[in-house]
Amino acid sequence: MESKVIASGIGMGESARWHGGRFWFADWLKGHIHAIDPDGTNHQTISVPTFPITFDWLPDGHLLIVSGSECKLLSFTPAGTLEPAADLSSWSTAPWNEVITHGPNAYINCIGFTYPGPSEVAGVIALLTPDGGTRLVARELAFPNGMVVTGDGATLVVAESHAGCLTAFDIASDGSLGNRRPWAVVPGSAPDGICLGDGGIWFADVPNKNCVLVAEGGEVLRTVQLDQGCFSCAVGGEKSNTLFVACSDWPADPSGPATGNVLAVRLDSEL
Repeated sequence: MESKVIASGIGMGESARWHGGRFWFADWLKGHIHAIDPDGTNHQTISVPTFPITFDWLPDGHLLIVSGSECKLLSFTPAGTLEPAADLSSWSTAPWNEVITHGPNAYINCIGFTYPGPSEVAGVIALLTPDGGTRLVARELAFPNGMVVTGDGATLVVAESHAGCLTAFDIASDGSLGNRRPWAVVPGSAPDGICLGDGGIWFADVPNKNCVLVAEGGEVLRTVQLDQGCFSCAVGGEKSNTLFVACSDWPADPSGPATGNVLAVRLDSEL
């Protein structure tokens, strides 16, 4: 497949998003969110105080940002400031990891333990409603990571990195999650960031250094093999024919050179 590096020198790229004709990602080690054009030109940089850093947009254009170690959800204002949107510490003081919006609501997940300490099946998903209230809507997840809402808006899918699966929930009218079930079991994989793809869901896999498109039920539809750990991915481009991948050497050395890259992989090209 045709691929090219469009950004380099990244500490650790995460939270891949395609929005407004640009590729967005968070550099966890450098504490920034970047928006870049498809050719790699940097368009915007937002500083965030702590990591994990993830983000998504509400329908009115407001950008919500997770400041994970602070257990806070922040709102990026038109004036360029970060304002409190929700305090999540009452639900868990472990790092909060990922956010995705669904209409006026937002879902935020937490890994449930102090990484890289002993792993626990203690991850949760909290719901933020437009009135500013939060409540837990899912528990006992094995390192919840990337999340997507299916195109029909009826299902939330979360990657459980330490269970080797993508897990689905029905979304109720009040935002509650129910009918928990495996969406796709992916043995030997550690799914991290995920995004919707043609016929399924793409997941990025750090230890296996690849991104995999998997259908509901677990059939592997496509694999993009790279030479670095893949942390997050997003389908984008003018014709939605490019997979943007945030990848880096792993384990990362915070005191060493920044090895992270963003690769643009053409999905309509063959090997």
